[in-house]
Amino acid sequence: MSGQDVEREQALTDFKNKLLESREWEAKLKALRLEIKGLQHDFDVSEDNIKALQSVGQIIGEVLKQLDDERFIVKASSGPRYVVGCRSKVDKLKMKQGTRVALDMTTLTIMRMLPREVDPLVYNMSLEDPGQVSFAGIGGLNEQIRELREVIELPLKNPELFLRIGIKPPKGVLLYGPPGTGKTLLARAVASGLETNFLKVVSSAIVDKYIGESARLIREMFGYAKEHEPCIIFMDEIDAIGGRRFSEGTSADREIQRTLMELLNQLDGFDYLGKTKIIMATNRPDTLDPALLRAGRLDRKIEIPLPNEAGRLEVLKIHAAGVQKEGEIDFESVVKMSDGLNGADLRNVVTEAGLFASRIIGMRLIRMISIRRLGRSRRVRNWRGRLSMLRYEGMCGGCCGSGRERAAWRK
Repeated sequence: MSGQDVEREQALTDFKNKLLESREWEAKLKALRLEIKGLQHDFDVSEDNIKALQSVGQIIGEVLKQLDDERFIVKASSGPRYVVGCRSKVDKLKMKQGTRVALDMTTLTIMRMLPREVDPLVYNMSLEDPGQVSFAGIGGLNEQIRELREVIELPLKNPELFLRIGIKPPKGVLLYGPPGTGKTLLARAVASGLETNFLKVVSSAIVDKYIGESARLIREMFGYAKEHEPCIIFMDEIDAIGGRRFSEGTSADREIQRTLMELLNQLDGFDYLGKTKIIMATNRPDTLDPALLRAGRLDRKIEIPLPNEAGRLEVLKIHAAGVQKEGEIDFESVVKMSDGLNGADLRNVVTEAGLFASRIIGMRLIRMISIRRLGRSRRVRNWRGRLSMLRYEGMCGGCCGSGRERAAWRK
């Protein structure tokens, strides 16, 4: 091998070593860059935490009036009113009367807009899910469904139709009738079909022992509904706060009357073409105040009666649709025997039938298990008897004993 070949081999070896060393350094550099990136993230988090600890809090206020393009009159949460400026990044077109804003502690400049303050009770009402309820699952109330959809669904879907005709759409509807006839189910079906916000209000939960709290809750409820349109307010058991007013009574009665007057005021203040509708339900319409029932507040009253024979048959078929059945069921006989029952009673009939069926199936299973255990115990006793017989024959010492034993075991 000549000297040039040796130098060439040495150069290739050095090149390979340097290449491996370069790759090792590249891997180390990549790992260090990832480590620096993680440290940078930790540094940013620590810096944000330090800024949050060192930053000065802001004052919550409410916009009262806009003076010009840059100045507003605001009322601070502590009470005083100020003429303040507005930050350039804040959208001034959205700054309307009643908007909650955050003010700088020193200059009182409007820094940002805040969402509307919502009472926790009203927020819990908005979390109520109407569920997957459709009008197809409600039987015997075709006429009532048509009237309800005309009042609630039509103004929300086609408001221009009322403008073209020249009439004002109804604000709300009252559903009344015996218990268990489907008043709440109708309200849920309307809200589920329209995919709107749904506020379910239990009227008895509105009443508060402190003066003015119940009326404030009514205002909060209607204000929340107007900001989250389209919205349907369903007030169940409205007779708890909508009873007939009288001059004599306790302080609790007077608080309920103040709550009713606030409700009447909110109903009068509705925009006719607004997308907020109200549905009230009660099973005692005779106790309601006449001011609540007058036209312009509750424009339509829909009676939800007990179902007739055709309605009961339809309700029974709806509730029995998802039930496992064996053979044909004589629904006609059940309908004839169920005179005076409401929809809830008919659903209970189907439930009781299912419970009776489960009881019979359980008794059959118990019998089958008992029979199997009895047969097993008999086989065990027979086997023990044969075993003792074989042992006895084996003790005799006869030449036929082994043959008999094998024959017994074959059995």
